[in-house]
Amino acid sequence: MSHFDIRSAVRPDPDQPMVDIADYVIDAKIDSQEAYDTARYMLLDSLACAMLAMKFPDCVKHLGPLVPGGELPGGARVPGTSFELDPVQAAFNIGTLVRWLDFNDTWLAAEWGHPSDNLGTILAVADYLARKEGKAITVRDVLGWAIKAHEIQGVYALQNSFNRVGLDHVILVRLASTAVATAMLGGGKDEVITAVSHSWIDNGVLRTYRHAPNTGPRKSWAAGDACRRAVIHALNAAHKKVVGYPSALSAKTWGFYDIAFKGKEFQFERPFGSYVMENVLFKISFPAEFHAQTAVECAMQLHGQVKDRIGEIEKIVIETQEAGVRIIDKTGRLANYADRDHCIQYMVAVPLIFGRLTASDYNDDIAADPRIDALRDRMTVVENPQFTQDYFDPDKRYIGNSLQVFFNDGSSTDKVSIDYPIGHRKRRAEGIPVLMAKCEAALRAHLPAEQADRIMALTQTPEALESLPVQEFMNLYRA
Repeated sequence: MSHFDIRSAVRPDPDQPMVDIADYVIDAKIDSQEAYDTARYMLLDSLACAMLAMKFPDCVKHLGPLVPGGELPGGARVPGTSFELDPVQAAFNIGTLVRWLDFNDTWLAAEWGHPSDNLGTILAVADYLARKEGKAITVRDVLGWAIKAHEIQGVYALQNSFNRVGLDHVILVRLASTAVATAMLGGGKDEVITAVSHSWIDNGVLRTYRHAPNTGPRKSWAAGDACRRAVIHALNAAHKKVVGYPSALSAKTWGFYDIAFKGKEFQFERPFGSYVMENVLFKISFPAEFHAQTAVECAMQLHGQVKDRIGEIEKIVIETQEAGVRIIDKTGRLANYADRDHCIQYMVAVPLIFGRLTASDYNDDIAADPRIDALRDRMTVVENPQFTQDYFDPDKRYIGNSLQVFFNDGSSTDKVSIDYPIGHRKRRAEGIPVLMAKCEAALRAHLPAEQADRIMALTQTPEALESLPVQEFMNLYRA
């Protein structure tokens, strides 16, 4: 391109990726019953995660209005609380609750992430529109928006690695939530393109808080922050009709590609449909970073063989995918909860010793057990190329790990290998009953019995649940 072209003030046509998102969000009809069924379980699971997070003071301190007195009577509700807020701050609250324990759904490819994070935006905007503007919005409508948000975030993640340029995956939460929220607020294709352009101009959030030596709890509210920002962009585009930036991605020197993506354009494996929701990974049994889920399952299988021989262990070999090595292979002192739930060695040591891995096992009191760090010091983490290959195979999407324990006397356990965890699509029949047990336990631990009873009864009649007005559904989670 010539110097004259670079300086030209003529506004180009919008970048095609932004147009494609707008076309999908406004025009696409989702016909997949599997996608809707999976989305229903995703919604219930995500709100179960929110109820579980209410037990953690470090999460609860983030909830409510940004400043005292900032409540909005009749505004969007925050599940598990009595707060009624503007949709921007409600999106932050809900997104933070869903994400706090690293227990909601996951998507793994070139980029990683948690598509149900988008519920922070979707539920806040839906409840606000229903209560403040009288819009008729049902739970099924929420599921439809969630399918589309999952698809945008997940399809971008298939071949575009934001982590490799130092950006956090919540950039895709902001993108997907911005698009669907703009449509929910009544925006058309032009408004969606405008809102999405603003999302890209925000650039991204650095992954600093996810990695040693700076790992910290911001990773638990980063998605909520993305949800909050998405609602701002959507309101600005749909209601205030702000100006958009058509070459936000492709502008030479100043666009996202040149500034943040090393000049590369986005690549796409498939068009938008319902693939991501159908194949999403549920965290059912363990609140653990997903690359380690099958490693934890392996450790649980070996617990009985090693629990009485912890002091006799010479070494432990963990084989994982390349991404697992890069993200969660950690040595040295772990500073806090957030450090521990992103350390594969810690996530293997706890079930080997105790035969469990719960959210509370990342707390300081459990971490103080000297056996945990003693086992971590004996662990070797290596990449298994087959696990990496199967991880990227679109027909598999496996997240394999293997584990073998060796003792001082020369004996060893068998090598235990698991290709995909209980939350994988290929294990849905096995996983859904466990998922619903997780859901019920979470509800009964936080909500009044009559509300928990009502929610669980609705899970038995999907048609009744999906036809429920969103404001009535949200009221069931009020505490």
